[in-house]
Amino acid sequence: MTSIALSRLLAVAAIVGALAPAASGQSRSLADQHRDSMLASQHMVMAGRDIETVSPEMRDSVRSLIQMFYDDQFRHSQDPEVPYFMFLSKDASLAGGIGGCVRMRGYFDWDGAQPTSAFAPYLIPIDRDPAKMRHFGTSPAGTTLFVSVIGRNPSFGNCQIYIEANFNGYNTRDFHLKKAYATVNDFTVGYASSSFSDPAAVPPMIDAQGPNNKISNTSVLVRWMPKVGRWVFAVSAETPETHITAVDGQSEPIEEWLPDGAGFVQYEWGPTSHVRLSGIVRSLSYRDLLSGRNHYKAGWGMMLSPVAHPTRNITTYCSVNYGRGYAGMGGDLLMGNYDLVPDPERPGRLQMPASFGYCLGVQYNFTPELYASTSISQTRYLPSGQVDPEEYKYGMMGNVNLMWNPVPRLQTGVEFDYGLRHNFSGRQRWGRRVGAMVQFSF
Repeated sequence: MTSIALSRLLAVAAIVGALAPAASGQSRSLADQHRDSMLASQHMVMAGRDIETVSPEMRDSVRSLIQMFYDDQFRHSQDPEVPYFMFLSKDASLAGGIGGCVRMRGYFDWDGAQPTSAFAPYLIPIDRDPAKMRHFGTSPAGTTLFVSVIGRNPSFGNCQIYIEANFNGYNTRDFHLKKAYATVNDFTVGYASSSFSDPAAVPPMIDAQGPNNKISNTSVLVRWMPKVGRWVFAVSAETPETHITAVDGQSEPIEEWLPDGAGFVQYEWGPTSHVRLSGIVRSLSYRDLLSGRNHYKAGWGMMLSPVAHPTRNITTYCSVNYGRGYAGMGGDLLMGNYDLVPDPERPGRLQMPASFGYCLGVQYNFTPELYASTSISQTRYLPSGQVDPEEYKYGMMGNVNLMWNPVPRLQTGVEFDYGLRHNFSGRQRWGRRVGAMVQFSF
């Protein structure tokens, strides 16, 4: 990727973010109105009394308490809604509930089928196989159960405990932990989304994989995230998970002994509108078996991600990311081990390749309950030196979808996905998929 192309994409991201504050004085966006309808569909059960008998002041306190569920800097459109029933303490200082969603997807590939239920350009087969030209599949992946406890304490302030598990494991049916963390005021401890991510800036999609530059890492972390006016800052220490390609007899990974350091700076002008600059620094370690020496490299990545509502009907999404040794954080390159790869000119040594990605998306709400969206994304693998001609060079992905909520907690949608895998040899192939989804949240 040339510096000119990179500067143009950064300019696009900056323009998207710069235009949005001008709309902050307009009426609430239809996308935010849809979120309000989710809150309105929720019911409180109060210990020892009828919620309708409490004072207006306490009702306002209850609303602000439940609003905390959506005041999440790492919330994506595919995340489950607030529980339909939540139980409230007598003094309205603590609320808890069990929620989830039942999500079913169906999909059809033609002119070349991918081997998974997730659509990823990296997995598009270059060679045509007559036995695998078409494929129809279904998946309950994304079906979720979670427990949420939200409260206010005179000594500690706002607090939240959240545990989520879903059916995304083996054969998309095994139940496994997705998140488990506790937040007390500005501090979060547990298994949560990395500070080097911005799920809110990812366009809505039916396919679980999402844009092919999506950063989606989850790890055990300790995060401090204060808010000052319209500014939000975050810094975290995160458990590393590296993806290294070693050569038998020449090199091998060694145990990591330093946490990843991640953080972001964000300016926001609404509950779902912001511009964020994120960064991460990683320790990548390996042993050169030929020389008998350990080597330590510092990987890094940066991402610019604005999301905005220029008009009541339109939501714009954008993300641009670049770095070295961060490929294992998500996106197309997560399918391989690209944090460290063999150096073709120095046997036993590994290099830290660069990669670049972007995504541009737009959503149009016809009503709060009905919207269409489209996006295009790309990821480029940028190693130094020679590589295998059949190695992945870049991938592109686009999609168009239509989503409808006939009632607040029922969502249906259809989507067309298309992708391209291009190798260093110049060989390439397109993939195509039509998908549909039905989801019920409770």
